Amino acid sequence: MPSDASPMSGRTRCGNRARSPLHAFLRTETGSAAVLLAAALAALAWANIGPHAYETVWGTELSVRVGSGGVSLDLREWVNSGLMTFFFFVVGLEARREFDLGELRERRRVTLPLLAGLSGMVVPVAVYLAITSGHGPAAHGWGAAMSTDTAFALGMLAVFGSRLPSGLRVFMLTIAVVDDFLALAVVVVAYSDTIALPALLTALGLFVVVLLLRRTIGARVPSLYGVLGVAIWVALLKSGVDPVVTGLAMGMLTYAHTAERSDLEHASRLFRRFREQPTPELERTVRRGLASTLSPNERLQQMFHPWTSYVIVPLFALANAGITLSAGQLADAFTSPVTLGILVGYLLGKPVGVIGGTWLATRAGRGRLHPPVGWGAITAGGTLAGVGFTVALLIASLAFDGDRLEQAKIGILAAVAGSFLLTWAVTLVLGALSARSRARALLGTGETIIDLSEPVDVERDHVRGPLDAPVTLVEYGDFECPYCGLAESVVRELLTDFGDVRYVWRHLPLTDVHPGAQLAAQAAEAAARQDRYWEMHDLLMGHQGDLGPKDLFRYAARLGLDSDRFREDLRSGTGAARIAMDVESADLSGVSGTPTFFVNGRRHYGAYDIASLTAAVRAARQRTTLTGANRES
Repeated sequence: MPSDASPMSGRTRCGNRARSPLHAFLRTETGSAAVLLAAALAALAWANIGPHAYETVWGTELSVRVGSGGVSLDLREWVNSGLMTFFFFVVGLEARREFDLGELRERRRVTLPLLAGLSGMVVPVAVYLAITSGHGPAAHGWGAAMSTDTAFALGMLAVFGSRLPSGLRVFMLTIAVVDDFLALAVVVVAYSDTIALPALLTALGLFVVVLLLRRTIGARVPSLYGVLGVAIWVALLKSGVDPVVTGLAMGMLTYAHTAERSDLEHASRLFRRFREQPTPELERTVRRGLASTLSPNERLQQMFHPWTSYVIVPLFALANAGITLSAGQLADAFTSPVTLGILVGYLLGKPVGVIGGTWLATRAGRGRLHPPVGWGAITAGGTLAGVGFTVALLIASLAFDGDRLEQAKIGILAAVAGSFLLTWAVTLVLGALSARSRARALLGTGETIIDLSEPVDVERDHVRGPLDAPVTLVEYGDFECPYCGLAESVVRELLTDFGDVRYVWRHLPLTDVHPGAQLAAQAAEAAARQDRYWEMHDLLMGHQGDLGPKDLFRYAARLGLDSDRFREDLRSGTGAARIAMDVESADLSGVSGTPTFFVNGRRHYGAYDIASLTAAVRAARQRTTLTGANRES
């Protein structure tokens, strides 16, 4: 592995790239929330400074024709129905990853956020209809009051990230996906133009072809998905159904999986062949081999996510958030049932729906369903769900025109600000609680998923620290891996800061890239037979560039080991079976690279700097303390 890392940071370029899509997505949303807000403010300024120019630009017709057929839309429609398809595609990719690799791979965990998302849509609609009852056409815009904006909600969650638990994000993402699916279904059923049945059947037929390709040649010819996706989009547009649903469906169909160690070793062999024979043919083979080690889900997220976060969604805001404002118009809006219905629906109906739906599902589950976080965090999630923007503006533009459309936009924009203020107030209240009460409110008592396949066994594993510590940090490492060397200083600092953490090292020698790693691991096991494992471990980590046989014998002599016994154990491969057990447990836990950490059995994604690992250890300790207190009571 390359050693292009800052020696003091504990981070590496590889480490940053190796963040899970979950964490990379969160980080991207932090910046994109600011860009999205700036675009919305720019649209407001543009619409008020030059209203005619604003409408003229976004009303410009743009046509794409192939032969006698083609698509002709104005610029706003190209953004709303065209570019936003990619946004929903990325949402679908992230949701699929959670289903395949994340919290939702235990299917029973899907039930609670699904019901919370459904309730979080029904209650705001009921609130909106109650407020607009008796006002004729105003009631037709009920769909504009129900859908959480994924980009804004996750962006706001990132802003409050240090005050709220990481598990809340998965909960919110699931709610947002439920929202998006149901909202797009509402668009199809309630707000689409007259349906052209032949075109709709064509789209459905093409979608069946996509499903068949997934299990046949699709993996070998991925470009087919892109061609079919465009064809489905065009067919839905011609049918009168809003085609953005194409993106969400295609994203949800894209599998996610971790990189298999066998695939990585195959990629290493291909690269060595290219090193020996650098030909164009082998270069293409290497590129395909490297790409095949990663799931299409991860590669597509890496490709599209920056574009959707920093270009497409802000463009959507710029095209749709522009409304002319005046004192009289604002006064009319805040007495309009449309504005009030949307505003109250989001700021009151959404939190009540999400929190109430979660509570009802928990009670109905009779102990089988538990929220992934505490009720304080669920409350913050309810207020965050009250931000409606993308789909809300989309439905408002389909349901209304003229003054009512302007009033709907004012209600939607006001709900964005109101949602932020309510969430801020909730986090202030949570921050004022005692440490124990705050931990209970944020983390709850639900069980977390255990990613570590082989539990720690103090009789077998190499353990440093108290054997009965409430937090266990497991590292799969390689003595020749430079990133493990960088992580070593971080681990030592962590153990110094926390006296109640036990540290476990498990071997994962990457022999295809580190030829000395296997022998070094056997040297550590040979030292363990003379009760000097950790002393040898520290020497090996401190001399990663010198792991030849003579070096290992020199380290054994320095530690005062029985040289003849050490030499015989090393020659006979006495520790090889023990190392193989660690490698097997790594494979079963989905570990393919080093270093990989587990905190209380839960895989740690992201950078392995002191701040990241400290946060993970503190959260695990708080959860363990709460679980123990509940058992005692």
